[in-house]
Amino acid sequence: MTQTTLALGCIADDYTGASDLANTLTRAGLRTVQTIGVPADGLDLPEVDAVVVALKSRSIAPDTAVALSLDAQRWLAARGVAHTLFKVCSTFDSTDQGNIGPVTDALRAACGGGPVLVTPAFPETGRTVFMGHLFVGSQPLHESPLKDHPLNPMRDSNLVRVLDRQSSGGVGLIDRLTVAQGVDAVRARRDAVAAAGQGAAIVDAVADADLAIIGAAALDGPLSTGASGLGLGLARALVASGRVTPATGGAEAVARPVGGPAAIVVGSCSKATLEQLAAAEALFPVLRLDTDALLADPSAEVARALAFADARLGAGPVVVASSATPDKVAALQARHGRAAVGHRIEQALADVAAGLTERGVRRLVVAGGETSGAVVDRLGIPAFLVGPEIAPGVPVLRTAGLPGGDRLMALKSGNFGGPDFFAKALAMMG
Repeated sequence: MTQTTLALGCIADDYTGASDLANTLTRAGLRTVQTIGVPADGLDLPEVDAVVVALKSRSIAPDTAVALSLDAQRWLAARGVAHTLFKVCSTFDSTDQGNIGPVTDALRAACGGGPVLVTPAFPETGRTVFMGHLFVGSQPLHESPLKDHPLNPMRDSNLVRVLDRQSSGGVGLIDRLTVAQGVDAVRARRDAVAAAGQGAAIVDAVADADLAIIGAAALDGPLSTGASGLGLGLARALVASGRVTPATGGAEAVARPVGGPAAIVVGSCSKATLEQLAAAEALFPVLRLDTDALLADPSAEVARALAFADARLGAGPVVVASSATPDKVAALQARHGRAAVGHRIEQALADVAAGLTERGVRRLVVAGGETSGAVVDRLGIPAFLVGPEIAPGVPVLRTAGLPGGDRLMALKSGNFGGPDFFAKALAMMG
């Protein structure tokens, strides 16, 4: 990699969020690669403008998340990155112990201090922030389906409060009226936040134009924290300043056909994914795993899924899903514990995905952030090249540096995509 071309470094706290960000940066004209974890020194990466280091750190112990993120920051800093984006979910899902606050604090210290601009807003996908409160479409976060997130239920829409409970420094607010006045006004308010001894500021954004303003202001410092919307603002500011010359035409080549069977593995329990799964049943054979049986004897349920695939892969794509309704998930968590349920299901689905690739599957769609992380780790994929967009926030990905030939994949966060997402994804993979 040519270090002088690396204009933006990103550390993402999950794999689907990393893909979302990489997709956003690519659409904005930045040549982008997504790595899985901190790259090995010998990994051959193309010359790019941005690197997104994908971690699986959103729902782990805060001290472990901090250590992983600092390792990624050291790798980026060694390659001359002037600005790092800590990429979090646009629903800001976290607990009062972290990990958004602790990781932001640690990266801020590693980058030399200074106030950090923070916003999960991405109006294109229905995520807006007004007076520090996060909205999902027209609903405040705490009234949206995210209030029942299986790992990090979000019951407070006031992000100043949410982040302050996690952070060692105070948290201020840069409101929409300030943002509307432009970059200089945001810079002035950021300076006031620093003078008040606060280490971070939640920034309002209700339109794409706000993101461009916030991105230009954020580039003054070494670090920002936010969702892919902030990545869009940073990318546009880099292009507008002349620091990056927009690339054209590369994304389509990434999706060139690889052949082989196709499969879909679904772990998300979001409302959107449940609708997509229902639509897929009209097109593809679908096996819904028995989650009670899976928790009791994972290997037997995995074997049942692979036998199901063996009988059908020759005729076309197959779908294996563990998804359940919120009341079913709550009942499982009450019996077995939230963390245990999530981990065991993710690992079982990763076993299913590994078995499918051993059977020749070269086109694979995975739904669910934690599920995607478990699958990618199990398959040992070191990096992805970013292809065309399937749905907002979800690109076609081509494996890079993987022995045995390239594969095409899509990693979908639970709430992304329309009802026909699975069919559309496979169609774009050839």
